[in-house]
Amino acid sequence: MPSDQLPVGALLSLAMTGLISIMTETLPAGLLPEISAGLAITPSQGGQLVTAYALGSMLAVLPLTILTQHWNRRTSLLTAVFGFLIFNIATALSTDYVFTLFARFMAGVAAGLSWSLIAGYARRLVKPELQGRAVAVAMLGTPLALSFGVPVSTWLGHIVGWRQAFHGMSLFTVVLVIWILWKLPDFPGQVQAQRLGLWRVLRTPGVRPVLVVIFAWMLGHNILYTYIAPYVAQAGLVSQVDVVLLVFGAAALGGIWLIGRLVDRYLRITTLASLAVFSLALIVMGGWADVSPIVYAFTAVWGLTFGGAATLLVTAVADAAEEGADVAVSLTVVVWNAAIAGGGFFGGVLLQQVGVNAFPWTALLLIIIGLVVVGTSNRYAFRSGPRVHVNH
Repeated sequence: MPSDQLPVGALLSLAMTGLISIMTETLPAGLLPEISAGLAITPSQGGQLVTAYALGSMLAVLPLTILTQHWNRRTSLLTAVFGFLIFNIATALSTDYVFTLFARFMAGVAAGLSWSLIAGYARRLVKPELQGRAVAVAMLGTPLALSFGVPVSTWLGHIVGWRQAFHGMSLFTVVLVIWILWKLPDFPGQVQAQRLGLWRVLRTPGVRPVLVVIFAWMLGHNILYTYIAPYVAQAGLVSQVDVVLLVFGAAALGGIWLIGRLVDRYLRITTLASLAVFSLALIVMGGWADVSPIVYAFTAVWGLTFGGAATLLVTAVADAAEEGADVAVSLTVVVWNAAIAGGGFFGGVLLQQVGVNAFPWTALLLIIIGLVVVGTSNRYAFRSGPRVHVNH
């Protein structure tokens, strides 16, 4: 039965699943020079380790969501977590670039399954009036990974090597398995009569505008984030990438706390505000990329706007889809990871063909597109005022 209070232990097990997913995804960005040297590849090729991970999530999430709809929810989640364990070990042991890409792709497959479960699982744990806050807690893994996990792993990777950083995540995954078995209650999967088809969900009014915003926002974010090391090198901060990531993640943690308090009543205005402030930060980051205090300050602003993005966007798509929320959340994983893959790919092209100065301005164009879509989609998506509480 859904709880009328937040089950913190259970929600934090979901958050830690997200933390491992984000750390596994983004760690190559912080250790790009070390990984490039270790595998004898260029930084642009190293960036494709992020792309491969995202492609795995993007291509696997819908088939796996459909395949596992009837599985018990905890069994599905543990399957994803064991995937992280196996393929992070494989990444740490690999000495071949192609095999490393394969291991990263398969880790991304595990991530796709995990992200298709986390938000829906959190919503099922509580009553409708707490669903937004429950999703916010379950999404804490993203800012925790960005604020502490990735910077600490990057710092350790600089000291003991990038392979040991991946081994460390594998050890943490074993701890997470124990936590899930201890704290997270199980739920049955959906029976056939409850399942809504992909195309029916996709045609639901309000779903497609949210997916467009996800793609524009996350593509802009990831073009800059994936290649944060060469970007901050302009300000002489190449040896302080871990500190820059710490600043970003700490601000993101504040952002998710703030959005968690606002999402159930002010979904629309907080989405618009996040995009607008990020746009202003990108303008400054594009104009003063060689000034280290500016880079630090507006990386914090960027992190603050990003912290609540997952909560806002997952809540928006689940509200719009109503009974099709689980499938809609899976679609967000596809689009989100398409944007991550696109960030790795197009960022690499920009890095080689234009240079790092193009990153903030390209991201700005994409964020403006997101602002326009949110601003013109108020009938079915990003509704104003208190959320319409539908118990999915």
